[in-house]
Amino acid sequence: MYWSARLTLSFALSFVAGAAAAFDPRAHTIQSTSCKAVDRVLNEEVNISIEYVDVNPTAEKSIIMVHGWPSLWSSWGYQIEEFKDEYRMIAIDVRGFGGSTHPADVQSSSTLADITGDLTCVLEHVGIKSTICLGHDWGAEVCYEASRRRPDVFYALVGVTVPYLHSAGPFADSAQLAAVMPKLAYQVFFEDHTTEAVAELNKDIRRSLRATLRTVNSTPPDSFLTSTSTYLGAYNNVTEIPPVPFFTSDDEDYFVERFSIQKFDHTLIFYTRGNRYGTWQSTQAQGNYTIPQPVLAVLPLNDPVADWVFATNYLKSGAFLPQLTTKTMEGAHWPHLEHPHVFNGILRAWLDTLEHSLTPAQRVFSDEL
Repeated sequence: MYWSARLTLSFALSFVAGAAAAFDPRAHTIQSTSCKAVDRVLNEEVNISIEYVDVNPTAEKSIIMVHGWPSLWSSWGYQIEEFKDEYRMIAIDVRGFGGSTHPADVQSSSTLADITGDLTCVLEHVGIKSTICLGHDWGAEVCYEASRRRPDVFYALVGVTVPYLHSAGPFADSAQLAAVMPKLAYQVFFEDHTTEAVAELNKDIRRSLRATLRTVNSTPPDSFLTSTSTYLGAYNNVTEIPPVPFFTSDDEDYFVERFSIQKFDHTLIFYTRGNRYGTWQSTQAQGNYTIPQPVLAVLPLNDPVADWVFATNYLKSGAFLPQLTTKTMEGAHWPHLEHPHVFNGILRAWLDTLEHSLTPAQRVFSDEL
């Protein structure tokens, strides 16, 4: 009964979301560039391919967009449609997602510093010297780390859903985080049993995506995300999970097709202990946790994963972000997809304020051709 009602509502919401903005990911040409990476198991430098979409390449100002898990470049469709006439929009598939490749080692060869290198590699390839980084979920953490490491490249950033998870304190593994926020228990499964987690996710890619990409009005089972031994087990009694509520059927098909290229084989890079510890260790070695650039944090109020406003205060993230602007909005984990008009309004207002505050040095946006 519950899922039958939700299924009807999901189709209705999907139709509304599709009508909100006419974005067709297949209409955009996917480009790629070769980037250097390090395989820490083989202890050698390798080449990987990062795929991206480049919209309005003649615009002076630019935004590079970084998705989280499990997502793709096309998750920024509403933002591309909203800002494409004013900004050059670079939307990447993070290494290991879609057609972007990855070193053979998934455990320790993709720290946030490594992924920062992918961003600067793409930007160098397209001739952008200075840009805004817009990230969601783990993509937000990529933008925070990229901005911390390369303030010469990223002059402002927007973090969506997840706040700045700085490395100023002791290293905390997934089990320690789950003790504070129980809905992070699934991360223990991803960290401790990565191979088994990948196999579970790969069994049915569409089902795995549908299980994760839910909204306030189409929620997952209450026990979802609370197990340390399975990710999808909460759905065992659900024969068919409703379609992704903020996607059209074509949007969902596109996601399934892109994820089918490499499956989930290299997508759990954000959860492995080696990568997380490597990020923390390298940041600790540098000893600088402050990001002086302008920052917009957009935090949803209804995320079943965590209370991100509480997390921000608990971590004292604002102490390391002197130019932080925080906005909250209704929505679960995907506010830019669930309520794109609200999100885009928040982003536009902040961008307008930002542009008026830039110094002449910050206005060097791209290489002269």
